[in-house]
Amino acid sequence: MITRSNLAEQLREYQNRSKHDWSSVSFFSSTSNIPSSRVDVVIFVIWELVILAFLVFSAVSLYFRHMRLAFILVCVTMLMLLCMKITKQVRLARKKKRRMLLPLSM
Repeated sequence: MITRSNLAEQLREYQNRSKHDWSSVSFFSSTSNIPSSRVDVVIFVIWELVILAFLVFSAVSLYFRHMRLAFILVCVTMLMLLCMKITKQVRLARKKKRRMLLPLSM
């Protein structure tokens, strides 16, 4: 028989299993929602490192007075940042939709 305490216990166990305390510093994230799976964390850390590398390369090209290259690198960086934000929103929307489809006992 399913009781309220059993449901609360199952929910607590599910939350403990799905909770990961990753220390991913997100410079470009506007929200503090850190993705919950290791794959998501790795993907977003790689995205952030690539964006940081493009920003550094654009600064170096500005130092050597290559204005066109710096402008192109900054544009690519902004495009990648936009793609990262859109990807993050789509994934969060999918997760919310999946959670709403799960029964409470899950």
